Amino acid sequence: MKKTWFITGASRGFGRIWAEAALKRGDRVTATARKFADVADLKQQFGDSVLSLELDVTNPAQVQQVVQQAHAHFGRLDVLVNNAGGSLLAATEEASDEQIRGLFDTNYLGMVRVLRAALPLLRQQGSGHILGVSSGLGITAMPLIGFYCATKWAVEALHESLAQEVKPFGIKVTIVETGAYASDFGKSAQIADPLEPYAEFRQQFLTRLANLERGDPEATTEAILKLVDANDPPLRLGLGTTILPRARAAYAERIATWEAWEDVANAAMGEPKKTTEPWIEQLAHGTPKQP
Repeated sequence: MKKTWFITGASRGFGRIWAEAALKRGDRVTATARKFADVADLKQQFGDSVLSLELDVTNPAQVQQVVQQAHAHFGRLDVLVNNAGGSLLAATEEASDEQIRGLFDTNYLGMVRVLRAALPLLRQQGSGHILGVSSGLGITAMPLIGFYCATKWAVEALHESLAQEVKPFGIKVTIVETGAYASDFGKSAQIADPLEPYAEFRQQFLTRLANLERGDPEATTEAILKLVDANDPPLRLGLGTTILPRARAAYAERIATWEAWEDVANAAMGEPKKTTEPWIEQLAHGTPKQP
């Protein structure tokens, strides 16, 4: 069966590649981008199979309007690809509040806005597959891009929670964790004003980053199409050869640390008591918590 997609951040990179892959196999796609001109050409290539729309995910009213417009146009929504995002190069003490808020507004709250707009439609439909685009940096963090990593850790938690909430409605959720790819994503990165103490470290880090082996973004299309066609898709899908080794190493180190401090942690529990939290009881029985 043909699927109907809604993709944010379809102007370039993974969003664009996956939109074209879906269209080439005969699916229907709403392709959105902050600038309409960046997705307008898809109409010339794919005709009525594509709906190109301008969407800034930091604009709550526009998110609601565009999702509703897309659903009304195609009549359903099968695959939601929450992909729009940006980046920020900054040591922890270099970034301004404004830069940090802007990054979270796009990478995290932008996803939340799209989800809130789409979920009522998916629940009514009784089906759908949500792809939250994360990163290997949602598994382990790197220096100088810690705020970007933090948004991806937040995306991981959001979709892990979401998957449990919407499973009863027949809605599937997958966190797509991408490795290093030769895309132009970094061109949109904000760069904080550098502080001199970090100059040498920054140079070393950027040199290492520039020399990373990167995958071919086009090679991800088969994996994404297999994912959305799966009857029982995974909660997480790592794209590329680096994700699983990264996760293995990170969790082995974390478990070793937790185990080394297990006695200290257990002692911090005190004498366990089975107690009832009144406010939880109230909520469980439909009684509002009193201030």
